[in-house]
Amino acid sequence: MTNPLQSPDAGSEQAKELWQQCLSILKESVPPLSFKTWFEPVKALRIDNDHLVLAIPSQFFYDWLDEHYSEILRTTILTVCGPGWKITYNIPSDDDHTVFLKESESTKEEPAEPAALPASLQSATPPPLVDPFTPRFLIRMNGNTNALPRDLNPRYTFANFVKGESNQLAHAAAMAVANNPGGTTFNPLVLYGGSGLGKTHLVHAVGNQAFVSGKARRIAYVTSERFTTEFIESIQRDKTSEFSYYYRSVDLLIVDDIQFFAGKDKTQDSFFHTFNALYQLGKQIVLTSDVPPKDLEGLDERLISRFQSGLTADIQAPDLETRLAILQKKCEEHNARLSGEVVQYLASAVTKNIRELEGCLVRLIAHTSLTARPITVDLAREIVHLVVKDVSTPLTIDQIQCVVCRYYDIPEEQLRSKTRKKEIVIARQIAMYLSKEMTNSSLKTIGMFFGGRDHSTVIHSYQTVEDLSKKDSSMHHALEDLKRKLSALRT
Repeated sequence: MTNPLQSPDAGSEQAKELWQQCLSILKESVPPLSFKTWFEPVKALRIDNDHLVLAIPSQFFYDWLDEHYSEILRTTILTVCGPGWKITYNIPSDDDHTVFLKESESTKEEPAEPAALPASLQSATPPPLVDPFTPRFLIRMNGNTNALPRDLNPRYTFANFVKGESNQLAHAAAMAVANNPGGTTFNPLVLYGGSGLGKTHLVHAVGNQAFVSGKARRIAYVTSERFTTEFIESIQRDKTSEFSYYYRSVDLLIVDDIQFFAGKDKTQDSFFHTFNALYQLGKQIVLTSDVPPKDLEGLDERLISRFQSGLTADIQAPDLETRLAILQKKCEEHNARLSGEVVQYLASAVTKNIRELEGCLVRLIAHTSLTARPITVDLAREIVHLVVKDVSTPLTIDQIQCVVCRYYDIPEEQLRSKTRKKEIVIARQIAMYLSKEMTNSSLKTIGMFFGGRDHSTVIHSYQTVEDLSKKDSSMHHALEDLKRKLSALRT
């Protein structure tokens, strides 16, 4: 007898109409990025009795929806379809020719007494429970391949990663790899940069994108420390062959913080052979480090040579515009409203670490929600001094303009005017030079503060002042004097 859930044509048009109505409600109820990431890819297949059958890309997708959106999905389906309706998911398994049919946990009613397993679930095999401390190579040997991608943080996606000049190449390369793992010349892809700049976010986004899209079935994300620990444990348990098989059978291997392989010779040897095996099979390798591969110390030269054979992309500290964009996106995610003055202060005060920037925002929101104290620049300043080490009040371009104009005894509006008087031009060039030297503002932003001039004018002014300071002692002394005055404004 044919299972009615296997009939592809039953109620397909009605299912699409009902799901569109559900989407209209969901779109108003969840953040835009979440809607685009987790609901747009879901497709309605058919209706079976009071079940709306939805097709989703993967087990990972199912877990995320059921954990984070179960209640809103339950409410939505009942609103659109009425009492008694439920959602059933069509989930691909590792075998391309098999699907699991799983009823959402959110739509199950508590039975008064034990009930028989619904027909829609009889073909599904729930994954075994996983001890979080069990080495992943042993989980794989036990057959639980669905547990593999859960090391990826689903919050880290390309959709909520803010692009800027500081990470443009890294972002573009990561996107290319995620969309075609193993099929580009970017293998391995090595992302490097200081702590808290977004390396981990990007590599998790690579894994999430590749998995959700089905471009990579088996994905392993691991820190170098965890790789080392599991390698040692495989020796202790006499499971080295299982360890090797696990890491050499993945489609995408992501290793965070490879600099911590330094000094661990046997681990390096194991990773070298793992790297070679994956590379020869055309599998994708993504690595992160705090320095470029050529500067890694304590690593075998043959490993460094492998790391340099693909693409190396750096992530630098974000410029002011990128920091502002990050704060605006985070405010949307937290449904928080901050004044432009507060956002500007945070973006100007926390310049070197995105993680600290986000931490300041979260702490600020939490503080004001618990104490009912309004969010002001003064409160933001208190939070920043608690979170960020050695923080100083950042200089602004306005302050630089004010100090330069006082020094040369000219009106501030003259710096933004079109006048070409020599004394005004020199003061304007000096102010632009100092703005580039003493703030994190981009060339475009600096130009906007000087009457909307373009970035080429700023570059020309900077170079002119730098050249003059080397030849003209009076210019050199003026710059030093101005820098001292400006530095005194920092607290």
